[in-house]
Amino acid sequence: MRKEIIALILAGGQGSRLGILTKLTAKPAVMYGGKYRIIDFSLSNCINSGIDTVGVLTQYRPLQLTHHIGIGKPWDLDRLNGGVTILSPFTKQLKGEWYSGTADAVYQNMHYIEEQNPKYVIILSGDHVYKMNYSMMLDFHKKNNADVTISAIQVPIEEAHRYGVILATDEGKIYGFEEKPKEPKSNLVSMGVYIFNLNVLKESLIEDHHDNNSGHDFGKNVIPKLLKTGKRLWAYTFSGYWRDVGTIQSYYESNMDLVTRVPEFNLFDPNWRIYTPNPVKPAHYIGPKGYVIRSIVAEGCMIYGTVINSVIFPGVTIEENACVENCIIMSNSTVKQGSYLNCTIIGEKTVIGTGVKTGIGEYAENIFNSKIYNSKITVIGSDAVIPDNVTIGCNVVIDNQIMPGDFPFTYIPSGYALLKGDGGHV
Repeated sequence: MRKEIIALILAGGQGSRLGILTKLTAKPAVMYGGKYRIIDFSLSNCINSGIDTVGVLTQYRPLQLTHHIGIGKPWDLDRLNGGVTILSPFTKQLKGEWYSGTADAVYQNMHYIEEQNPKYVIILSGDHVYKMNYSMMLDFHKKNNADVTISAIQVPIEEAHRYGVILATDEGKIYGFEEKPKEPKSNLVSMGVYIFNLNVLKESLIEDHHDNNSGHDFGKNVIPKLLKTGKRLWAYTFSGYWRDVGTIQSYYESNMDLVTRVPEFNLFDPNWRIYTPNPVKPAHYIGPKGYVIRSIVAEGCMIYGTVINSVIFPGVTIEENACVENCIIMSNSTVKQGSYLNCTIIGEKTVIGTGVKTGIGEYAENIFNSKIYNSKITVIGSDAVIPDNVTIGCNVVIDNQIMPGDFPFTYIPSGYALLKGDGGHV
């Protein structure tokens, strides 16, 4: 039976603005909210909306993302008729090509779409955090007899330049679209969610593929060209919680949103569950001197110290007399006795030694990359070991897999960077 709609999730981007958090993994695979990875929201939205055929387009460091998705069982997408399919770049008879843009990624997988032969295709970003019923957007699309419908949201006008800006009538008919303009004429922006009629998608991507002047991007090239040729484009306005967690600051703030007393983004909604693989760990344990206030603490954690206003992922241990405040600590990390961590993101399987202090002192500009690391948040990567009695300032970046012997001194000032690989030690 012909599917009415299938989904394609664009999950191949590097997410370079997340710095070392995406150095070893794709952005959609970054952990979020004490339990999830970012792509869980798009996958869960699909199955909750009745979409049971999903292609995930990967490219940059796909190993962890592929491992996480597996055969799609947590999302009920382990199906013979449909289900989830990982779509990676591949070689052809004459040559192989990397995806050269979002539109090119979909074009190169046109055979997958044609095999499913749906009436409509919804294209999603795999790196946004939100809950959305795509079936309501599809109803809107059909009601307006649209060729393309773009999900849109209002943002503060001073932030609109970061997105595709939409000009639309009160009813939603789009008459203008500009990708990341310097001077936005509207605060209505694209969420990177598109519903296409199948024939419109195929024709536009074939034309775009043969355009040597195109960057093969939906926002920059395909959407403006469709508008120019008179296609019917409509904006479906979304009013819920939506975050592009594409920067260290936005990622941190979105996680911290979850520990407010009545979170704007409710992960406890039984009517719209967010699914993810079960880590199969015992319930968390809080020791006799353990103290937790306004925090998320996942299963398998052992809290013997103090946790305040923080997000703690599965399998983390906080030892006695250690204090974690305003922090995000990812799975299976350990904070040893007497340490004090403030305003810090810790990667997976990292060990913080005894008596370590982080987030200490005043803000200073980061010496490695002041565009990525530009807040008071200190970031420590995965599989690292921080030696005992080290003091680390604000806005510091410490790379993945850093070992005690890599530390040049026991006081790391604000704005410092300790990196491995091509960057060397700074």
